[in-house]
Amino acid sequence: MSFPIICIFLLLSSFSHAAVQDFCVADYTVPDGPAGYACKKPVKVTVDDFVFSGLGIAGNTSNIIKAAVTPAFAAQFPGLNGLGISTARLDLAVGGVIPFHTHPGASEVLIVVQGTICAGFISSDNTVYLKSLKKGDIMVFPQGLLHFQVNAGGTPSLAFVSFSSPSPGLQLVDYALFKNDLSTDLIVATTFLDRAQVKKLKGVLGGTN
Repeated sequence: MSFPIICIFLLLSSFSHAAVQDFCVADYTVPDGPAGYACKKPVKVTVDDFVFSGLGIAGNTSNIIKAAVTPAFAAQFPGLNGLGISTARLDLAVGGVIPFHTHPGASEVLIVVQGTICAGFISSDNTVYLKSLKKGDIMVFPQGLLHFQVNAGGTPSLAFVSFSSPSPGLQLVDYALFKNDLSTDLIVATTFLDRAQVKKLKGVLGGTN
């Protein structure tokens, strides 16, 4: 069998495999695993599995960061399972901030629909990419890189974000350092922060030791 024929056979095989199942709506009755949720039986799938209405409601920004993120990930939106996409709503009150964080499983695209947002990320070589975004502006944050968003104006800001995964993951740097039981001495040694400041941040965020 010649190489071109092999390539055509493999291509047709991939199309045939893709056509076997149109979608994989998440089955929440079965625990999710590394590959995502198991598929709900097609006879139990309804149109409501492909519709999510939660992003029309403003999030509660009465918290320490004056911000709220309303996710529409596979865990909340079963129709996204296996499709490689997800979305979320970002509400920022005046003075609101989404602290430095990463999404280990996805790149992110942000579009501002209200207010002004200062957003940025830091590349692996520690280059800073920073921009003040206004209504209609879009910014991309590459997968796994530290990034943040801050309300840069005197009115509430609203943005919608999309991800290249149904489960992008999230790790907030402040919470990773100060909302756990890692000893204060180790945090001081590895971050060069003042011990009193570490203790203060642990007290604010709920960490111990």
